[in-house]
Amino acid sequence: MKSTYNILSCGLVAIASACLASCSGHKGHGGDREDEIMTVDVAEPVIDSVVIHKSYPGYLGADKSVDIVARVNGYLVDKTFADGAMVEKGEVLFRIEDTQYRDQLQQAKAQLATAIATNEYATKHYTAMKRALESDAVSQMDVIQSESAMNESKASIESARAAVQTATTMLSYCTVRSPLKGRVAAPNFTVGDYLSGAGSPVTLTTVYDDSKVKANISIEDAQYLEILDNMKNNGIDYNHIPVSFNDTLAVTYSGRLCYVAPNIVTNTGTIGIQVQIDNPDGLLKDGMYAVVNMPVSTDPEAVLVKDASIGTDQLGKYLYLVNDSNKVVYRTIETGELVNDSMRIVTSGLERGDKYVTKALLKVRTGMEVNPRLVK
Repeated sequence: MKSTYNILSCGLVAIASACLASCSGHKGHGGDREDEIMTVDVAEPVIDSVVIHKSYPGYLGADKSVDIVARVNGYLVDKTFADGAMVEKGEVLFRIEDTQYRDQLQQAKAQLATAIATNEYATKHYTAMKRALESDAVSQMDVIQSESAMNESKASIESARAAVQTATTMLSYCTVRSPLKGRVAAPNFTVGDYLSGAGSPVTLTTVYDDSKVKANISIEDAQYLEILDNMKNNGIDYNHIPVSFNDTLAVTYSGRLCYVAPNIVTNTGTIGIQVQIDNPDGLLKDGMYAVVNMPVSTDPEAVLVKDASIGTDQLGKYLYLVNDSNKVVYRTIETGELVNDSMRIVTSGLERGDKYVTKALLKVRTGMEVNPRLVK
């Protein structure tokens, strides 16, 4: 029994010695503490001159929009467009029953022909009466009366021509055309409806020319004065003003300052501004909500970091820094606007020369020792 115990003891001692030798050998082949330190990418903030913007909410309006109205009475007999379609200037949109207006035009033309014939007779009669007066065949009064009849017939011609023109115009109103190229809204009436447009025009639909749209905003009067100073002295570009929307669109839009209202609204202390935006794809619609990012000043030494490196928690925005001891430090920051789609302005909490972690934000923690690798 004693010999069995000695054999087991010797075996345990041999196993333990082997384990110690194995561990010692691993440490000697690169198992030191340096291999356990994680390498992280860090960068220094970029110091650059940037234009500072201020965001103003507003709504888009089509460059031109026209209500299409009926100006005569009658039944709507035809609608020639598809709802929401693009129509050309002069294109027929509606037809209104025109029988009575054709009749009125024919009557007016007949009255004009009668007036012309009457004038021809009155003119010849007046010429004859003047000759007869030379031989004392008629009295001076007869000549005066014939001249008056001739002048009345001339006036009748002018009146008849005016009646023809009015009847022609009324007949033309029965064919409703688009006054501009644009997109037409769904009609307010259907074929067969009776329209009472003669007394007060009724709106049939609206055509929008939205090849360009205008963002309508209001800015503070002091901000308006600053814009004037920027345009005159600071060279800030107001022909490429960034415009954003609630939903991300496939196209990036900018506009140019095209209108400043001539008055300031005294109860709000604001002034109306319009920014015109090209809309070749037709994505922007009349009435759409928009945010105009108006250039207001220049920061010659703005602090910029990669936007993807910024984290957010209950305290707000933060960065992970690496200090001179290669330890990770948590730093709360305040941020400004996005620049060039990837860089974010840091307004406080970061200084020139600081090194911030650009990747693996979820793998680092405060106080952790790392091996920083500086990247641009």
